[in-house]
Amino acid sequence: MNIDLSGKIALVTGAAGQLGRVMSRTLASCGADMAVCYYSSSAMAENLVKEIKAIGCRAAAFHADVTKEESVNQLRDKIKVEFGDPDIVVNNAVIQYEWKPVLDQNLADFQSQFDSCVMQNVLTARAFLPAMIKRGKGKFIGINTECSAQCGANTGAYASAKRGMDGLYRVLAKEVAANGINVNQVAPGWTISDKDREEQIIDKRGLNDNVYAKNVPFARRGTDQEIANVVLFLASDLSSFVTGVCIPVCGGNVMV
Repeated sequence: MNIDLSGKIALVTGAAGQLGRVMSRTLASCGADMAVCYYSSSAMAENLVKEIKAIGCRAAAFHADVTKEESVNQLRDKIKVEFGDPDIVVNNAVIQYEWKPVLDQNLADFQSQFDSCVMQNVLTARAFLPAMIKRGKGKFIGINTECSAQCGANTGAYASAKRGMDGLYRVLAKEVAANGINVNQVAPGWTISDKDREEQIIDKRGLNDNVYAKNVPFARRGTDQEIANVVLFLASDLSSFVTGVCIPVCGGNVMV
């Protein structure tokens, strides 16, 4: 069974980031034309576009601040001119700050996390779902985190924002299901990316590989490709009767 996204247009926000690049390549490897959305990493975005074009798919980089309504609407309009309306939207962008106890975290960090985790999805839904509703089909996918289920110490700003995102997605799934649109989330654990392969990384909780892995039933960290594979499933017709779910991809570290 092969996944064929030929003729589909996919938007990935945060596409120039560690996980975003792998998700974009994976969707393109199955034939999707890619709208690569970035905020600050223009060089990474342009390199990714070149990679995707080299395998025979259309691709273009688009700058946007996904926490601002005007910027998201401009993104929608530019993609429509370049490619048409996206069939697949993957909301991957996120703003991260140093994790601290709730009593010590800067109040602005809570607002910033809310803007990137919740408002990004509200704004992209309002910008891109109307065209999907008109067509009677579409895939709207958000990247959540295992942290929203764990609610560990020092993750207050991040976990609360991602839990808000989860609630939004579940409501949205019910509101647009009758229009043939699938609304789902993927919740990665602490994932190995290119940056990890280049240098030893300690995660924001102060955990190294061994400390983290001992609590994972599979006794290891997942990889960026393993996350992208689940995004691909949700973006494909194989997930036609799946909506309103948040799939943990963390080796059993969170079970739902």
